[in-house]
Amino acid sequence: MLFFAAAPAHAQDGGTLKVGSKRFTESYILGEILQQSAAPHVKAEHRQGLGNTAIVLAALQAGSIDVYAEYMGTIGSEILKHDKAIGLEQMRRELAALGLGVAVPLGFNNTYALAVRSDEKSIASLAQLAQYPALTFGLSHEFIGRVDGWPGLAARYGLPQRPRGLDHGIAYEALAQRQVDVIDIYSTDAKIRQYGLRVLADTQQYFPRYDAMLLYRLDVPQRFPAAWQALQGLQGRISESDMIAMNAAVEIDGKRFSEVARQWLASGTQANKPAAARGKLLDKIIGDDLWTLTRQHLTLVLLSVALACLIGIPLGVLAAFSAPLRQTVLAFVGVLQTVPSLALLAILIPVLGMIGTVPALVALFVYALLPIVRNTCTGILQVPQGLRMAALALGLSRRDRLLHVDLPLALPVMLAGVKTAAVMSVGTATIAAFIGAGGYGERITIGLALNDNDMLLAGAIPAAVLALLTQGLFELVERWAVAGRQR
Repeated sequence: MLFFAAAPAHAQDGGTLKVGSKRFTESYILGEILQQSAAPHVKAEHRQGLGNTAIVLAALQAGSIDVYAEYMGTIGSEILKHDKAIGLEQMRRELAALGLGVAVPLGFNNTYALAVRSDEKSIASLAQLAQYPALTFGLSHEFIGRVDGWPGLAARYGLPQRPRGLDHGIAYEALAQRQVDVIDIYSTDAKIRQYGLRVLADTQQYFPRYDAMLLYRLDVPQRFPAAWQALQGLQGRISESDMIAMNAAVEIDGKRFSEVARQWLASGTQANKPAAARGKLLDKIIGDDLWTLTRQHLTLVLLSVALACLIGIPLGVLAAFSAPLRQTVLAFVGVLQTVPSLALLAILIPVLGMIGTVPALVALFVYALLPIVRNTCTGILQVPQGLRMAALALGLSRRDRLLHVDLPLALPVMLAGVKTAAVMSVGTATIAAFIGAGGYGERITIGLALNDNDMLLAGAIPAAVLALLTQGLFELVERWAVAGRQR
């Protein structure tokens, strides 16, 4: 039985239904299926690749997305923080207190498991891993930190190994190249069969069921009644074999997420579909989305650096002329620089109540502050004291001396700081894709999810070109500033 609040007969769809997804192949595909299922009934958009559970959950609670496909085991352990599996009714009651609901079981169970190469003939179960302490474990970062992941698994089976963090998208290749011996997998991963891996038996039934369902904001059925009815039509329709076939169509055949979802919705299966060869690198670089991603990336960089200049230059001036505050100001912006980017984004989502451009801009602004503040302070401190005294002797006020002596003489050093901030921001802006702000990072996150080197390069190369162009532009501005000062 589906659990949702009944919409009144007069309710009308309004606004945009925002569908989210995490940063792995299956979640991208399910996000496309949800978006395309709702699209005939309401304006719908897919905010894809929003990082791990913490980020996509924060986006859901903040209202930045309305619904996404989640797994029962993850809801129970990661969201509701239970050590043991709980029933669906209890799950619904506890989620309702958070303004969330769970419904529409999609039809398949995608559980966690560990896998080894097929030539590891002596290992068939998780319990046997304890006998081989020298094995190298390459586990996804989320699995290492999950309540239902590595900590509990190691305790249950008495595993002495210490895993290394490894992105799920590249784990299979690392295992095949013998860089690691054991990886974590999803049971619907297409690459299990492609790489001929042995999935280790969970003899103590540590992993709960991970039935795929819809996690949504409780007001969705009222706000989007027609779209919600369409989403209900997905109940029980996606079998495990369908999901494996769809994952294979993307990861092995090189199809787009949207194309795979569209074909499944049209035919109900991905089996026996003709394979499509992956596009060439140049085709991916100059793809249809290049201008959109470039515009998004440039917007993030320009606005964040401009904001950092607006705040950072006055802070640098303050630090230069106030010796007691100097170390405090420089230490403060230095500490901000050390905050991990994804952690900062995860914090900003609930604080700002949104995902997308705004939290990305705030994060980039924070990282751009240090070079601007430091170079402004350094440039002003390098102005000869004799010139300052001469300016005062000529009757200039402290304000006029700052505007006509200190800042012009410090300009080359200040520009170097702005240049450093801008070039750094071009690279750092790729993290914006983790919270739906677009930019070249969107290609990079998809490349990581698919272990597609061409897609990775299709995001990295334009970012590198933009960084070089930024560097060159500031070199010209610095030469102009030096020439102007000499005149």
